[in-house]
Amino acid sequence: MSDAILTLEGVYTDIAQYHILHGVDLAVPRGAVTMLLGRNGVGKTTTLRTIMGLWVAKQGRITFDGEDITQAATPARARAGIGFVPEDMGIFTDLTVEENMMLAASTGPLDAKRCEWIFTAFPPLKTFWTSEAGNLSGGQKQMLSIARAMAEDRSLYLIDEPTKGLAPAIVSTMASALKELKAQGASILMVEQNFGVAKAIGDYAAVMDDGRIVWTGEMRELAESAQLQEQLMGLSMEAG
Repeated sequence: MSDAILTLEGVYTDIAQYHILHGVDLAVPRGAVTMLLGRNGVGKTTTLRTIMGLWVAKQGRITFDGEDITQAATPARARAGIGFVPEDMGIFTDLTVEENMMLAASTGPLDAKRCEWIFTAFPPLKTFWTSEAGNLSGGQKQMLSIARAMAEDRSLYLIDEPTKGLAPAIVSTMASALKELKAQGASILMVEQNFGVAKAIGDYAAVMDDGRIVWTGEMRELAESAQLQEQLMGLSMEAG
């Protein structure tokens, strides 16, 4: 990928005594959605958290938008234009939806025009704007989690399993919002177990196994080949 917004070169990450990433090489193309796929426990979440600086790479190099960020602190990576949506959502349940969004806008007040776009993507957030986030449904909390990352314009979004456990209607809303985010020029690296969602919004795919990237290519190529799915991930996801 000649125009990569993010590259990982030989990245190793340990968590306590466990060796999780074993030399990850990955290029995330600019202005596209890249799906990070693989079975549970192969290092997908660790890869996202290492990119964000929440876990420190023991070895290797991470480059974002032409700058080496391998040693940068997490807040510096966020200020550089990386938004992160963790699997555990990372919202403040005792604060209102509005307060959650205000905290996410680190560079100043919430932009009114951007708020309106977020309300269009996720209408329940406007309805429950002054309600405590802890009172939202699971799907609404996930919407808020993604909206927090969208509170400011980011160049790259790292999103960890945004549709996990959600009803199909909410999954559809989420997929539409992510497509719109891409249409605005953002780049997205997303971990997703729902292969139907991956097929619907992914442009490229990277498959992990045992802490390494074992395959990269167009999402369409992977989606159209049950044999490739079985070879890379141990099962056919054709029906997903």
